[in-house]
Amino acid sequence: MTQALYRKWRPRKWDQVIAQDHVTKTLRNAIQADKVGHAYLLSGPRGTGKTTTARLLAKAVNCLSPDLANRPCDECKNCIAVNEGRYLDLIEIDAASNTSVEDIRDLRDKINFSPSDGKYKVYIIDEVHMLSTAAFNAILKTLEEPPAHAIFILATTEVHKIPATVLSRCQRHEFRRIPVMDIVSTLKGLCAEEKIDADEEALILIARQSTGAMRDGISLLDQLASTGERITLELAQLVLGTATNQLVIDLVNAIQQSDAARGLEVIHRALDGGSDPRQYARQVVEYLRNLLLIRMGNDKQVDATKESKDLMQKHSQSVETAVLMEWIRLFNEAINDIRTSWQPGMALEMAFARAVEGSQAAAPTPVTVKQVRQIEPAASEPKAVEYAAPKIAEQSVQKEPVKEQAQPVRAAAQPVVTTAHNGGEITAQDIQANWNTIRAEVKSLRSQTEALLNSHKTLQIKDGVLVIGFASEVLRSKMESAENLDVTRKVINHLLKVDLPISCIVVSGKLSSSVDLDVDSDGIVGTALNLGGKIRQ
Repeated sequence: MTQALYRKWRPRKWDQVIAQDHVTKTLRNAIQADKVGHAYLLSGPRGTGKTTTARLLAKAVNCLSPDLANRPCDECKNCIAVNEGRYLDLIEIDAASNTSVEDIRDLRDKINFSPSDGKYKVYIIDEVHMLSTAAFNAILKTLEEPPAHAIFILATTEVHKIPATVLSRCQRHEFRRIPVMDIVSTLKGLCAEEKIDADEEALILIARQSTGAMRDGISLLDQLASTGERITLELAQLVLGTATNQLVIDLVNAIQQSDAARGLEVIHRALDGGSDPRQYARQVVEYLRNLLLIRMGNDKQVDATKESKDLMQKHSQSVETAVLMEWIRLFNEAINDIRTSWQPGMALEMAFARAVEGSQAAAPTPVTVKQVRQIEPAASEPKAVEYAAPKIAEQSVQKEPVKEQAQPVRAAAQPVVTTAHNGGEITAQDIQANWNTIRAEVKSLRSQTEALLNSHKTLQIKDGVLVIGFASEVLRSKMESAENLDVTRKVINHLLKVDLPISCIVVSGKLSSSVDLDVDSDGIVGTALNLGGKIRQ
């Protein structure tokens, strides 16, 4: 039987461990100073080298090389025995299969026996978070004061499930995800040794698909090499079920241009071409995340070619940060929704439709002076709040006659309308009815503020204060900046002739912006709406 590549090329010396220098350097110094601890906890994502490092430590403490700095030498009989899996003093335990307290008691009873060949008896407990509470309690005393010849190395991918009493008894080392280019470099060396013909673009795709796990990257390369063909980008995309970068770019273009028909066609083309829906959604999220990083000045964190970065730079400058965050949220939720959907493409289509709808709402239609005059109220009608164009437009009208057909002004897509109220107080219905007008005026003054207003979930009037609800703490905190609140308050005062203080809160996703009733989100009705209830009239 052919040995898997990730097993064949498992590191046998410290310098072969990739991108975990902060761990290997500490352990090598401890061995060189002959100050090895009695218990270690190695935590981090899968495939980043935890079990490999544990075996290297087991080899090093039992290595026969007289030079401590050269341990493990990978040449002595003990090192060779560990490599071949026949070293009796290295005991590997799968905690997922040995979770009971009886298994740990059996281990505790046998630990007092002296090592057979080496200086230390090393116990590696993999996926230690799977142990039961009783099993953890049974091993506590042994972890704290083991025999002089015993060393425990615990490995886990979910360190938050480890009891604090266990954590305090171990030296903890945190493993990190391996950078894409480090994985690519390792795969290139492996291809050269194994005589595998692969294009660099395909290796980059494999590295990104592995999401920081070296073992996953080598396994994917092994899978592609089994085809017996040259590993090209097209072959990698076909086997791994990923879409081409162009299909991702086309979808983002369709969202920005609010071209629903084209976007749905792109999604169907990707799925019909064999792309996995969840993988395609991940690619869209990754691309949008790169746009967000570039927009926030972190382009160095984006792994892409110069041409791709130039295109991302153009995309990132044509969309607001808050809108980008909303798009990322929509497609990230689609990744989870695809699992439970009977139609794999439905979650993608829904996320795309919501993104397009948000883009359309963020771009009000400009109106002309003639259209503004047409919506002025008649003398016999109840007087509504008058709308005035921005001061810049007024100055231009005074200096030069206005041609009604050709002179656009920065006005709203809808007239300003108020309803009659006892005492003349403004209500949430007034704000909701004029929300598009308010946003349009705000956009002409400060586009970032308008993008945040577009992301609102609820509008309420409570004790004379306009309460705007947002879906996340990030959006709420951004909107509560003095500049954003001041612009919004001035526009409302200008349009509705009322100086309305503004407060921002975080609400659940159930209470949507379509609710134009003055409902207290903390009250009984608001709670019912948050739980999925509906108001019937």
